[in-house]
Amino acid sequence: MRSHGSCIGISATAADRTTSSLSGNNNRRSSSSSCSLSNSSVSSDYATCGSPMWMGKSLTCVCFKRKGTHDRIFFTMSPTQQDRYRRLKHRMKICFDASKPEHQQALRALWHATYPEQELHSLVSDQWKEMGWQGRDPSTDFRGAGFISLENLLFFSKTFSTSFQQLLKKQGGKRAAWEYPFAVAGVNITFMIMQMLDLDALKPRTFVRAVFLQMLSENEWAFDLLYCVAFVVMDKQWLERSATYMEFNDVLRSTRCQLEKELLMDDVLRIEDMPSYNLLC
Repeated sequence: MRSHGSCIGISATAADRTTSSLSGNNNRRSSSSSCSLSNSSVSSDYATCGSPMWMGKSLTCVCFKRKGTHDRIFFTMSPTQQDRYRRLKHRMKICFDASKPEHQQALRALWHATYPEQELHSLVSDQWKEMGWQGRDPSTDFRGAGFISLENLLFFSKTFSTSFQQLLKKQGGKRAAWEYPFAVAGVNITFMIMQMLDLDALKPRTFVRAVFLQMLSENEWAFDLLYCVAFVVMDKQWLERSATYMEFNDVLRSTRCQLEKELLMDDVLRIEDMPSYNLLC
């Protein structure tokens, strides 16, 4: 049981699980210059219950009761955690803007990290299809989750390069004839995690969110690490199901369930403690 300090009690609401479709998030937006990154839909959590009650004026202390037990998680946000929480929320709200030099630079960095021996001819090129983007211009695919989805891919490529390359090249296991497109799948994984953690909500509504906020105290890059874990978990479930392209949403839902299950384990206090973290290399 996690116990950090003391606080007043706030119970969490269970609600519908929602996941982004492989391309549906992009189709709902008409141009790369505008995007909607509000994650206001309520994430579900099978291990929480009750109705939310908000006490006080700021998110500095939350307490959740586990469903069917008397265990509670006690958590007081330190100034450092509050600062990291605000910065992460800011990252989640940044739309990809192809006109910004820093966004162009990040896109080029992703290419060079992915294909270090291959020169990129242009930011708009058929070469991008090789990575799993839907067309010649990858900027149109970021509209589903914004600039943070590019940051996640770049973090994955540099931090766990072996796993990144294995998933990119679809190495290991019996692969489907119609595989998921690597890069677009990565954008959808970012969107799924944003929904699952429900960080954009003004009031805490899930036990998973409270646990994740604790993890920010251990590592500022907890969101990016969780993304890497989610990607390898998704691919593992993909292989176990012998899934095809049309089953991607089902695989993404089961991936979310697995992540929630591991995050709620009593001995998981950091992303690195999650059992599936060991899949990374």
